[in-house]
Amino acid sequence: MKTYQNPIEVEHLTRRFNDFDAVDDVSFHVETGEVFGWLGPNGAGKTTTIRMMLGLMSPTDGKIRILGYDPVTESREIHKSVGYMSQQFTLYNNLTAIENIRFYGKAYGLKNGDLAVRAEEILEMAGLANNFRRLTGTLSGGWRQRLALGCAIVHHPKLIFLDEPTAGVDPVSRRDFWRLIYSLSESGTTILVTTHYMDEAELCQRIGLMNKGRLIAIGTPPELKKTQMRGQVLEISTDDPGKTLILLQSVKDDETIPLEDVALYGAQVHAVVSDAGGQVDAIRALLESHQVKINGIEWIKPSLDDVFISSVSSVK
Repeated sequence: MKTYQNPIEVEHLTRRFNDFDAVDDVSFHVETGEVFGWLGPNGAGKTTTIRMMLGLMSPTDGKIRILGYDPVTESREIHKSVGYMSQQFTLYNNLTAIENIRFYGKAYGLKNGDLAVRAEEILEMAGLANNFRRLTGTLSGGWRQRLALGCAIVHHPKLIFLDEPTAGVDPVSRRDFWRLIYSLSESGTTILVTTHYMDEAELCQRIGLMNKGRLIAIGTPPELKKTQMRGQVLEISTDDPGKTLILLQSVKDDETIPLEDVALYGAQVHAVVSDAGGQVDAIRALLESHQVKINGIEWIKPSLDDVFISSVSSVK
């Protein structure tokens, strides 16, 4: 095993397809035991970056070290030392839970005695100790999710890549899954996770935010809220949020109500303005002039959703 300062070290990473830079001069590192969120809209370059870190794609330029190994020349060593779980779970539905664990354990080189012990641990972790002979295809989403994580860590990897691991899973199962993630982190396992759920991103210790191939921000959730928010957030509650959104979007570039961004958040509308106190009266007058009943307009602290939209929309 090689020595290394950080499990993930990326320097000036670039991947070019003809004249298109899918990843453009990206540099960052992930520390041992850290839960690191890798966020960005579709097409931002997140998956391309992960594929290069795993040695599945060669960079056009730049340097990567994963657990001290170079993915270009030492991808086999990396595959022995890391775990990977995708949103498809990469399980065999026609095999039982225990058969999936044994299959992945043998693929990672575990011997019979060690594999038997590890299989028992994973079944317990996944809550499948009494259902280990059930076909995987008949398991609930939460069970399959935890089984997939177990198969990804069957060989005790020091580093795990989780690519949207909670997509399509119910909120209770998502919460339980994140408990497992932090249990692994506390034992020293490093975790890089992609997600489109901002409530999950809040649980990451640090976040890297990509857009259009570039790393546009990196830091803890509180740091990003402080440094990346372009303006103040007004939460507007009305009897017709859809109409409210359309009205505010129609005057977004109006000098009388200069809005940075407008977005729908459940039953509320969030408007990002330069001066929350100075814009409330103008927004209220606009909505009332179109017979929209206002239930409340409140200046709130930005959510990570607000920061995400603000950061992404500011990149040209």
